Amino acid sequence: MTPVSSHSPHGQSPLRTVQVLGGGNAASSAHVRSLASGLVARGVRVTVCAPVEADHTYDFTGAGAEHVHVPRSSDPASVAALRAACADADLVHAHGLHASFRAVLALSGRRTPLVVTWHNRAHAEGARAHLLRLLERRVVKAAVVVLGTTSDLVDRARRTGARDARLAAVALPGPRRAVADHEDLDPLSPKLRAELGATDRPLLLAVGSLDRQRGYDTLLDASRGWCRLDPAPLLVIAGEGPLRGELQRRIEDEELPVRLIGRRDDVGDLLAAADLALLPSSWESRSVIAQEALHARVPLVATAVGGVPELVGDAAELVPYGDAKALADAVTGLLRDPERRELLREKGARQAATWPTEDETVAQVLSVYDELTQPLPFT
Repeated sequence: MTPVSSHSPHGQSPLRTVQVLGGGNAASSAHVRSLASGLVARGVRVTVCAPVEADHTYDFTGAGAEHVHVPRSSDPASVAALRAACADADLVHAHGLHASFRAVLALSGRRTPLVVTWHNRAHAEGARAHLLRLLERRVVKAAVVVLGTTSDLVDRARRTGARDARLAAVALPGPRRAVADHEDLDPLSPKLRAELGATDRPLLLAVGSLDRQRGYDTLLDASRGWCRLDPAPLLVIAGEGPLRGELQRRIEDEELPVRLIGRRDDVGDLLAAADLALLPSSWESRSVIAQEALHARVPLVATAVGGVPELVGDAAELVPYGDAKALADAVTGLLRDPERRELLREKGARQAATWPTEDETVAQVLSVYDELTQPLPFT
C-alpha cells in the first residue's frame, strides 16, 4: 500500500488533526480510538476533543493522541474550549451530529476544513425531529466532506445538501472476543449457558440498549412463536435502558422465555455460547453486534433496515421490521435446520472477510485529509 502523506499543506510539519466526539456513542468512540492510533502511527498529530469520561473508557492518550476535555454540550464554554483546541489544526474531523454542530460553531469565521462522519441516524419525534433536521442541514453545508458509514447515510447527506458525500465504511475495532470457529469446544460456553439457564435448550441472544428503536416489543411478541418448540429456546437480552421495567413486566405477566441480563462486558463470550443472534431494530447503520456475530460464525436473524442488508449480504436471515410472525418463523426455521445454520456460518465468515480492516479504514480517511490539505498546484 502506498503511504499517504501526513504533512501539512506546506510540508514543514506533520499534519495536525482534531477529532471531535460527543461522547455518547460507543461505535463512534471506538472508531476514533482506532483512527487516532492509526493516524499517530503514520506521523499525524491527533487531538481528541471529547468528555473526560470518554478518554477514561477509550484511552485516546494511550493511542498517542492528546486529549482535550470538551463537555457534551453546545453551551458557549464548551464551544470556546473546542475553538481553542482547533486553533492550529490543519483539519477538523467531527463524529456524529451533535459533535459536528459544535465543530461548526467552533470553526465559525475560520477556513479550517471540516470533515464529518455520520455513524448513525439521529432519532427524534415531533418538534425535536424538526430541530434535528435543521442541525443536519447546518452541518452538511459547513462540511467540506461528509463521510457516511452506510450508503443510506450517504444518500441522506446528499438529500440534506452535502456538497461532497462519500461512503466510508468503518472497520469493527478490536472485536470484544475473537472466535475463530463457533464449532470449537469453548470451555467458557457450557458454564455460561448453565448460568443463564440454557443448558439443555437453544440460547438466543440480542444485544443493545433497551429503548424503543431496538424493536424489543416485537421480539417479545415473536418469543411466543417459539414457546411451542421442545425444548423451548431461551432468549437473553443484554443491555440497559428506559424500557427495562416495561419489558420485565411483560416477560413476567406473559410468562415469556426471556431474560434481561443488563449491560455486559462479555458479549463475545455470550456470542460464543449462543445458537442464534437476533437484531430486531427499526434502524441500524453498521451494527456492531451483527458484525461480531458473523465474525464469530453465529447465525444471525436481523431486520432488513438501514445499513443491515448492505452489511450482511446473504449471510443472515433478514425479516421486515415489526413483523413478529416473520421473526418467529425465521428463528424456528433455523433451529430446525442445522444445514441452513451451517451455511449461514460459512457465508458469515466470507462476508466478514469483505469488510474493511482498521488499516484500510485509516488509509481511506487519511487520503481524504491529504486531498483537503494539499496545496493547489501552480498554473
